Amino acid sequence: MRILLVEDDVRLAEALAEALTDQLYVVDVVKDGEAGWSQAKAIAYDLILLDVTLPKLDGFSLCQRLRTHGYHLPILMLTARDTSSDKVNGLDAGADDYVVKPFDLQELLARIRALLRRGSSPSAPTLVWGGLHLNPSTYEVSYQNQPLQLTPKEFSLLELFLRNGRRVLSRSAIIDSLWSSENPPEEDTVKAHIKSLRQKLRTVAAPEDVIETVHGLGYRLKQLS
Repeated sequence: MRILLVEDDVRLAEALAEALTDQLYVVDVVKDGEAGWSQAKAIAYDLILLDVTLPKLDGFSLCQRLRTHGYHLPILMLTARDTSSDKVNGLDAGADDYVVKPFDLQELLARIRALLRRGSSPSAPTLVWGGLHLNPSTYEVSYQNQPLQLTPKEFSLLELFLRNGRRVLSRSAIIDSLWSSENPPEEDTVKAHIKSLRQKLRTVAAPEDVIETVHGLGYRLKQLS
């Protein structure tokens, strides 16, 4: 899941980005409304966290512009304004939820999860490929009922493959999906993560080539027999 955070308070933005990254979200941060508009046009986000008081273009105006142009992704507004009229303005502008600062981080994360569930199409909670099972809600992975311990990035990488099945994913597409646009890694980093993931899969007797290389193109899951 990819989240755009539009927040001009640098310390708050850094803290939120860190907390969201710990929850395995990919987070892009911009500091003004016009930058938020440009970013939202360039990348398909799953949710936007939007401050109200922003330079260049305020949060109400950005939210309204997004809705006017047909963007239906969930928008959660963050603001120090706690009057009823401000909440009404935010919701009327098209926001899905409205959180007043200072807020409880765990409550904010719960609201984000609720909006993402509401905005996604119904799907099975557990992703399955042969004997491989991954539960995005509990962050549990197993092969033939043997639990598999993965790093957050390995988990996100395996989830990406399971959601795409036999579709070939290039290294650049993997980077776009799993890393922030501010600090993308070199493509060799993807290769290293896939090597590590393959090694861990082998420890639970999963087929060595469950993630197969399509030479010159990228990677995909091996066809089930």
